[in-house]
Amino acid sequence: MALFTKYEDVICSHAADELNSLRRQAFADFEHLGLPAATDEDYRYTDVSQAFSSNYGVNLHRFAVPVDTNSVFHCDVPNLSTALYFVVNDSFHAAIRPEIRFPEGVFAGDMKAFGKQHPGVAARYYGKAASTDWNGIIALNTMLVQDAFVVYIPQDVRLKRPIQLVNIFRNDADLMANRRILVILEPRAEAKLLVCDHSMNGIKSLGTQVVEIFAGEDAFFDYCDLEESHLLTTRFASVHVEQAARSNVLMNGITLNNGLTRNDYCVSLNGEGAVTTLCGMAIQDRNQHVDTHTHIVHAAPRCTSAELFKNILKDHATGAFCGRITVREGADKTTAYQTNRNLCTGREAVMYSKPQLEIYADDVKCSHGMSTGQLDEQALFYMRSRGLPEDEARLMLSIAFMSEVTGHIRLDGLKERLYRLVEKRLRGELARCAECEVCA
Repeated sequence: MALFTKYEDVICSHAADELNSLRRQAFADFEHLGLPAATDEDYRYTDVSQAFSSNYGVNLHRFAVPVDTNSVFHCDVPNLSTALYFVVNDSFHAAIRPEIRFPEGVFAGDMKAFGKQHPGVAARYYGKAASTDWNGIIALNTMLVQDAFVVYIPQDVRLKRPIQLVNIFRNDADLMANRRILVILEPRAEAKLLVCDHSMNGIKSLGTQVVEIFAGEDAFFDYCDLEESHLLTTRFASVHVEQAARSNVLMNGITLNNGLTRNDYCVSLNGEGAVTTLCGMAIQDRNQHVDTHTHIVHAAPRCTSAELFKNILKDHATGAFCGRITVREGADKTTAYQTNRNLCTGREAVMYSKPQLEIYADDVKCSHGMSTGQLDEQALFYMRSRGLPEDEARLMLSIAFMSEVTGHIRLDGLKERLYRLVEKRLRGELARCAECEVCA
């Protein structure tokens, strides 16, 4: 709080008006809430105070960080041509822009430029899905954020080429970065966004990231989040989705390498006939930690949600999953399914899981299922009896276990590439996107 009080003018001077408009309220909310405590049931498995205890620097003056994205990043997923953008720490890298001609009205870039091209639009959406009055980390992000990546798809526009945003941590001292993403799809718009998180060096990094997605009536949107960072990287990310009638949103969160990660997904199905598919997976070893919380609210009738999260843990890794589905009064004929499956391949690995259903409507189809165990010994015996070495048989069964999650991805090139990345990760290799040198 002292940081904001002392440098408020500096923070505001480098940020767009839309970001500044909520800053004072976020400060008041953070002053009241503080960071989530260990006594908070939703954070009982993640020590937030410990995660924030290091003396992290913050680049409030927006000093340029020397990163030549052309030389360190050559990611081109086979069969998938993307419009590629970069955020270095928490600043939009304006020097590198894809030479792509989008349909008229489409925007992908930083908040200041968006405000000039589409005045007033961001103000109608920014902060409306991720309010600051209930979570101290969201309030902290809103209080300190100085830049934001915006995707805007006008009515009836279908974007054929996926947009890819690469978040790069590049620092010479312990650093905290506060990132923001705003996605707006007007009625009958269609787009896909792939977000990749990387760390370039072994310096301690803390990232807070808040993503807001607004899908208008009959809009169609895919969001994929791929984390390949470092053992010294801590990430608190939250995705907030507001869906109108008959909209279709697919989200897939994948953690292949990390230190400590907390992912929150909050989805509100506000219009009749809306559809949400929410998937995620994490592969963890050493002392890695992934904590995932989801909350899907069915606020309108005849909506559908399908949720699937899987984890593989070994060594001293820990994981947590808490999934809640709320069916509000009047949301009749809701269909909602939630599944969490976990493999603990080491004796010291620990997984916590808590599925929840809250139903206040009639004529609904809702279910949840959870299991935590080891690989199927019968399947393992069968594969070994056919001549496969034990390590290879375990690898193949683990890949098959995760394939259900990647199978939901609607980009064939990305699906194929992720299948190979999962295999490399399970073999103990450092997964890297194609020829990317960021994680070298």
